[in-house]
Amino acid sequence: MASAVPGLVFLLLLSFTPIAEADGRIGIPAEVPFHPDTTVPEKVKAECDLGGKVATFITKYNSNVVFSTEPENGQYVEMAITEAFAPGGGAWSGPKWMEVTGTLNNNGEKVASFRAKRFSTGGAFAGFKGTCSIIGRCTKALGKDIAEWLRNPVDGAELGDAR
Repeated sequence: MASAVPGLVFLLLLSFTPIAEADGRIGIPAEVPFHPDTTVPEKVKAECDLGGKVATFITKYNSNVVFSTEPENGQYVEMAITEAFAPGGGAWSGPKWMEVTGTLNNNGEKVASFRAKRFSTGGAFAGFKGTCSIIGRCTKALGKDIAEWLRNPVDGAELGDAR
């Protein structure tokens, strides 16, 4: 009986060991594209890297998310920036906002979808910040919202300021 104890302890420890992270990976594009119907000033598109920042923040806040052009373990999030209000002039042109919509698919089948939106007026010292800096605050919040949603995806979720 005593020789069975180490084996039993090993099995118990194994049952509490997390499954390899690769099994739970979710692929996302390295840059969230703009939806074709989204109107955003070309200067903002060219200089602010909104899609790249959102994607980077998602991976920062959820270690199971990886940049991929193909599904990871069958899971992939199709996303698009569907709204971005970011007129030039920094804080002097008013608040900025951004919306991202997406669908989590597993082996090509829809699992759940979301709509996430965030507003920013620039925070402290906004008068000294440019447009990219202010809307960049939205990309960080959106990335965090989407990363959290991916831990427990609910269909039709309204994230951030979309609630």
